[in-house]
Amino acid sequence: MAGPTIAADPTLSLPTYTPAYEPRTVDERGLWMEADEEERLLRDSPLRIREGKLEQYVRDVLCREVGAERCQSVRVYVMEVPEFNASMLPNGCMRVLTGLLLRARSEAELASVLGHEFGHFELRHGLTGFKAERRTKDRTAWLAILGAMSRTDITDTRISLLASFYRFTRDQEAAADQMGLRYMATSGYPARTAAEVWRQAMAEQDASEIGHGRTPRHSYVSGYFDTHPTNLNRAMALEAAAARMPGGGEARADEYRAAIAPYLPRLLAAQIKTYDVGATDFILASLAAQSGWTGELLFARAELYRARGNPRDLQMASIWFRDARAAGYAAPELDRDLGLTLLRNGQADEARKALNAYLAARPDASDATMIQTLVATEQ
Repeated sequence: MAGPTIAADPTLSLPTYTPAYEPRTVDERGLWMEADEEERLLRDSPLRIREGKLEQYVRDVLCREVGAERCQSVRVYVMEVPEFNASMLPNGCMRVLTGLLLRARSEAELASVLGHEFGHFELRHGLTGFKAERRTKDRTAWLAILGAMSRTDITDTRISLLASFYRFTRDQEAAADQMGLRYMATSGYPARTAAEVWRQAMAEQDASEIGHGRTPRHSYVSGYFDTHPTNLNRAMALEAAAARMPGGGEARADEYRAAIAPYLPRLLAAQIKTYDVGATDFILASLAAQSGWTGELLFARAELYRARGNPRDLQMASIWFRDARAAGYAAPELDRDLGLTLLRNGQADEARKALNAYLAARPDASDATMIQTLVATEQ
């Protein structure tokens, strides 16, 4: 079904791709030199997740979306940064942050973000954005000189130039969104999931604001100096475009969860360290909506509330630690963190039992001496 529909609609077909592309101009060669240096830093970064086949899996999702020919020269680096983001350099290097992997609920959702970034790359937005920025700076500098010579206030004109540049960057983002949808239409991933990513991001933002005691607010219109369209505008534009596209196949949610599962504790631990209780609790609930409250998710939720440390948080954390054990979570660290939680909550007898269980399981742990001291102090 998707093939004939795409062939009949030129707006869904992909542009001709140039394999083994090399920079042609001085500007572009300069950008590629900078990108090569940045890629070396990514390759050797201690934040890079080298273990297992995570990077290969993410690259496979991208290749499934954009096609083997387009994907053949792409290098993917997964970085342990708990932010919802990915980016692609002009030389074909893609950086994917673990915050994106934690939040995506299926291969299709991950693919929608990767396709957006690849769209920037294929459309050469790095080069055109660089030229637009340089042009704006040049004009602003000349305006300052001419204004000084003629004793004319050029503030409004400078603001208009800057606004024009930021509108240009928003247009680039919108174009990359649409290109990403075209990749999804040809790959078989359901295009509707692209809008769901931004709806989910808006809901997480609401949860974060509420967690910080603030009233959630969403911008319906981009600000004068915003570099991106608002999440709401992006979601609405993607929904409208997806409605004109083939329905697509499976989102491959089960395959995605299986691929991410070995890394989930690491991703959750990094997210908890952001100390954004509202957003993190929302992410955990979103994961639980797919898999149920597993031992890993219950342990992470207990850790989240233990870190905040209000008396009510400590009470709930101790409950969730026990629930995690009942759900099959067997790491000895559960006893340690349960014991520390109980200790802070004034439950010394139960705390000693949990801490002693941890020491019995991990006598050579790096924190064993400290834990032994705590146990002895509470005798």
